Amino acid sequence: MISFVRLLGVPLFLWLLLGFDDQQVAALIVLAIGGTTDWVDGWVARRLGQVSRLGELLDPFVDRLYIVATLVAFTLTAVVPWQFTAALMAREAVLGVCLLVLRGHGYGPPPVHYVGKTATFMLLASFPVLLLSTASETAGPFAHAFGWACAIWGIVLYWIAAFFYIYQVSLLVRATRPANGTA
Repeated sequence: MISFVRLLGVPLFLWLLLGFDDQQVAALIVLAIGGTTDWVDGWVARRLGQVSRLGELLDPFVDRLYIVATLVAFTLTAVVPWQFTAALMAREAVLGVCLLVLRGHGYGPPPVHYVGKTATFMLLASFPVLLLSTASETAGPFAHAFGWACAIWGIVLYWIAAFFYIYQVSLLVRATRPANGTA
């Protein structure tokens, strides 16, 4: 249920950030709530024993949607440079290819790796802070440094997790090939 609420936050965030000149603080609040509820969603599901396959699929989808939507909006509003967005989008494209390969071999998506969860946390934590750095003159310098520290760690871990997923995919693909090498 929390994932569905988070899903609704994406268009609201975009509308607030891109639709109005003076709604950065409101957009920041929606973004911070979206990132915080990602953690709350997982904690509640595990605590109450309500982990479901739908939740396992929906949560990473909503995470990626939040990340991609935020990156596009931040690039359009010059909160982050396009190179940062390109590096994260390239990772998403690589994982998209991995998912297609897995589907072609009869597998679903791989389980989420803790490095990927940590990377997502770092990115989702960095986004409101980076937005704060442009919305507040008082907090700006500190928010800029802290936001970029989290974002850089997030992107590094995001790519490390991608290499873990690529390795998992390669193992699964090799395991489905015929032993004698014929197709």
